Amino acid sequence: MNIKVFQETNFKDTELGPLPEEWQVVRLGDLLLKGALWMKNGFPQGEHNQAGLGVPHLRPFNITDTGDITLSQIKYVPPPAEDSPYWVLPGDVIFNNTNSEELVGKTAYFNLKGKFVISNHMTLIRVSSDQLDAYWISKYLHWLWSQRVFQGLCRRHVNQASVSIERLKQVAIPLPSLSEQRAIAHVLRTVQEAKQATERVIAALRELKKSLMRHLFTYGPVPLDQAESVPLRDTEIGPIPEHWQVVRLGEVVERPQYGYTASASDAPVGPKFLRITDIQDGKVVWPSVPFCEIAQSQVENYLLKPGDILVARIGATTGKTFLVAECPPAIFASYLIRLRVAPDKGLLSDYLWYFTDTEAYWAQINSNKGGRLKQGINIPILENLVIPLPPLPEQREIARVLQAVDRRIQAEEAYARALDDLFKSLLHELMTGRLRVAPWTVKALVAPTP
Repeated sequence: MNIKVFQETNFKDTELGPLPEEWQVVRLGDLLLKGALWMKNGFPQGEHNQAGLGVPHLRPFNITDTGDITLSQIKYVPPPAEDSPYWVLPGDVIFNNTNSEELVGKTAYFNLKGKFVISNHMTLIRVSSDQLDAYWISKYLHWLWSQRVFQGLCRRHVNQASVSIERLKQVAIPLPSLSEQRAIAHVLRTVQEAKQATERVIAALRELKKSLMRHLFTYGPVPLDQAESVPLRDTEIGPIPEHWQVVRLGEVVERPQYGYTASASDAPVGPKFLRITDIQDGKVVWPSVPFCEIAQSQVENYLLKPGDILVARIGATTGKTFLVAECPPAIFASYLIRLRVAPDKGLLSDYLWYFTDTEAYWAQINSNKGGRLKQGINIPILENLVIPLPPLPEQREIARVLQAVDRRIQAEEAYARALDDLFKSLLHELMTGRLRVAPWTVKALVAPTP
């Protein structure tokens, strides 16, 4: 169905600000009295486990900052009675009533299969589908959280804050017609589902890349159906093609180098000063990288060039690497080690960088690090790493295949970011009534949110 929207021009002044003429303003407590919704806090449970014994117990960290349910840190508790009011049903709204001051009030729409219960730090909101749309109200409450409404409403305790049901009942909300609520919900769900589908594509591409990495660094750049015909030999880093060499990293790179020690400055007092913290998910946003002072006579010694590989040598990111491509004049900080491929040694920097994402690389890093984050790794450790060295044409092909997958991942990530921005923009415009769903679309979308 094509969905048409338009900019509203007729507003009335309300306690919530300008709203469309036909919208009402009500409090959640009024809706409770009218039977349009029902609220109940969850129950505390100390006998929880992560072994899957019992039923999932939804807690504050199971609602994301985007208003979604996540099961990444789920805990389990003994199930309540079958007729217990603590069971969460599809279509329920879950409000996080206790959290830090910044996070209290996160809200999610529940549509998962299976049996779930909620903790006492969550409030269950169940709506009457002939009066309210559950998805719409969940997104409106989460939008209020993003506007820090609950941060101002909460009661502060030691290290946490809470919004009781009594305080929640005082929250005022705009009330479009039920059909318009459903139309707004439909628009938002359409964008959200597109983003979720894109995220599934990204996850699948990342799994594909992992599989390709295992294949390429075991059999070389041969088709999958020819892998069994590749003669292999066992090495200290696992099986590799017979014709590949095994070398120490120090044999094929220039002398690795520690970074420069200085204080970062927001003022352009010298070149860009790349630090560990500036490298996030293998990317650098160069405009946000600070500067530093350095004598002109020392700049060349630390200046980054395309093809340089930087290795984090200390802290939680020890062993993580970054391949320098295009960059402004920049030097690197002391918690980084620079690797630069030696000329005429038969090694490509792109290939080496991809190797630093393999299990063989990380097994060596972790064994040398030994769980000691503060000690990290050093130049002798890096120079002693064992790497597989295929002929140059095979290195180029391995890098080409993985670069193609990376480009596809980056394109999908950009699309997901665009959808996320669109969702946030639509959420604000639709919830304030500045953007309205066309009347004929409203009439067509009369079914409740599934």
